[in-house]
Amino acid sequence: MNRWQTLKTHLSFLDWLFNPLQDREVAAIYDLLADQSPTQRGRYLNLGYWTEAIDVDAACDALAALVADTAQLNHQDCLLDVGFGFGDQDLYWWQHHQPRRIIGLNITTSQVVVARQRVAALGLTKHIDLRHGSATAMQLTAGSVDKVVALECAFHFRTRERFFAEAWRVLRPGGRLVLADIIPLPLVTDWRWRLLQRLNWALIASRFAIPGANAYPAPEYAKRLAAAGFAHVELRSIRDEVYPPLHQYLRTHPEVLARLHPLLRFAVRLALPFDAQTVYAGLDYVIATAVKPG
Repeated sequence: MNRWQTLKTHLSFLDWLFNPLQDREVAAIYDLLADQSPTQRGRYLNLGYWTEAIDVDAACDALAALVADTAQLNHQDCLLDVGFGFGDQDLYWWQHHQPRRIIGLNITTSQVVVARQRVAALGLTKHIDLRHGSATAMQLTAGSVDKVVALECAFHFRTRERFFAEAWRVLRPGGRLVLADIIPLPLVTDWRWRLLQRLNWALIASRFAIPGANAYPAPEYAKRLAAAGFAHVELRSIRDEVYPPLHQYLRTHPEVLARLHPLLRFAVRLALPFDAQTVYAGLDYVIATAVKPG
């Protein structure tokens, strides 16, 4: 990277992280984060599931495993993975569950290119078909997939309800939808903590292009899944297995932060002295599952 490209990248990170008026599209954010995975072995960008994990790689794999187990993924399934990032979870699912086929949709072209290269290098293109495409306008036949998953990405969709409708359309009767998703916590009564919750959500929403239409807590989330036609709707909060252990891990493993861009590293370090419950005051993290009636 030459000096001009380096300066341009620094300015882009500075604008994204600290300009209160910036308004980036989702693809532009992930283009910027292209090389910012904290993992060593892969290119995951999720927050991980930390019940037993001892490092970031294991936590990211554990979240992928939780989504697959919740989806009851098996070798007979045609799986649709929406928002597949660099394809890490698809490679994990193929290795550990070997579904009949995996189709992926992602709107970030740079991620699609890299993910396809990784799949091709392993000789898996017949089994894992990664496409540039939208979660809210899927170029797929109705009733053509057995499972739909969205791992830490549905909060971006414009809107989540349009994704629910598309997921319902492409699922076969009896098919299952599973999401690992970030949503607001219900507001508490104490006005000071309530204000902190609102500010926390507003900060995250503005940095990560989360539409206001997606800002609703778990009870409303369940209602909207049901309104889309889904049955057996369940939401389980795993925020205590995501945010506090990740926060503690980053506090005690500075070498992980060293893998990030200096300005991103600086922003993370600003938050580390504070308690995790304060840093993530407004954020819930849920595993949502629903079934298309058969």
